[in-house]
Amino acid sequence: MRITYGPWGETLGELAAAARAAEDAGAEVVWVPELHRSATVGAAALAGATTRAQVGTAVALAFTRSPMTLALEALDLDELSGGRFVLGLGSGVRRLNEDWHGVRWDRPVARLRETVAAIREFVARCGTGEPIDAPGLRIRGYRRPFPAARDRIPVYLAAVGPAMTRLAAGIGDGWISHELCSPAYLRDRLLPRIGEGLAGRARSDLDVVVSACCSIDEDPRAARRRAAGGVGFYASVRAYSGLFDFHGLAGEQARVVEAFRSGSGAGDLAGAVPDHMVGALTLSGTARQVRERLGAYEGLADTVKLTPPTHGIPAEETRHAQDRIIELIGDLT
Repeated sequence: MRITYGPWGETLGELAAAARAAEDAGAEVVWVPELHRSATVGAAALAGATTRAQVGTAVALAFTRSPMTLALEALDLDELSGGRFVLGLGSGVRRLNEDWHGVRWDRPVARLRETVAAIREFVARCGTGEPIDAPGLRIRGYRRPFPAARDRIPVYLAAVGPAMTRLAAGIGDGWISHELCSPAYLRDRLLPRIGEGLAGRARSDLDVVVSACCSIDEDPRAARRRAAGGVGFYASVRAYSGLFDFHGLAGEQARVVEAFRSGSGAGDLAGAVPDHMVGALTLSGTARQVRERLGAYEGLADTVKLTPPTHGIPAEETRHAQDRIIELIGDLT
């Protein structure tokens, strides 16, 4: 099971330094998200700061850029990293696409399938001068004059729902879980859907990446409280009700939603999240406890992506959590 890390930084310089420290500790991949920064710009910063670890987006939004732009950025990042780039894509949700980015939201599963096909076709053919025909691409008289690091770049897909999870298993080089993904939920709810989606592919053809918010402290309650804001952030979204219901936390989620409706900001919901809710959904506790919880993913996931808590806590708290995670990665590897 590979140990990987999603670094945090208040500046791009700090982000790059954290990625370099994680690589030195033994992280095999460093990942960047897309919310408060551009995933591709963040990946460029990490590519320049590292030399061995793969650099991945977890995830870049699939529909807010054209397939050609996504493919060009992937080619540039693969060149910049010396063939170490992993393009992780996610559809996002309707409100994010339509209200935040002004792009249409329809047929997300079919559109993501088409987007991946277009990216792969462009990457494979853009240097040949041959016509390119793929969903959303009809290109004639074009030849990219720069040498590519590779003619195929790995594409990973983030998925939560059944149809998107099956799609990721069917066409992706990897599948990336939601940030809250317990071993039980992975085993009982997600891996069966992945098995259905493989549809003849070998299980070894898919890198199953489980994401895990991680908080380590000598005081296990302090570790849990540091991660509580992130749990509250996701609990405020009703679309994740199936996740919370699976863990017997439907009532707790309802109370978080009520706090959100009463005026609490999405990043200020830690007070509505009890410790047992954090314990069920994150890797929080002492270093020994986190190691034990991490071991529960053995045999289920191929890769674990650890990330520090960020919601509703000051930067110093996130830095503390990050330092402890990187120490843990060094111990594990």
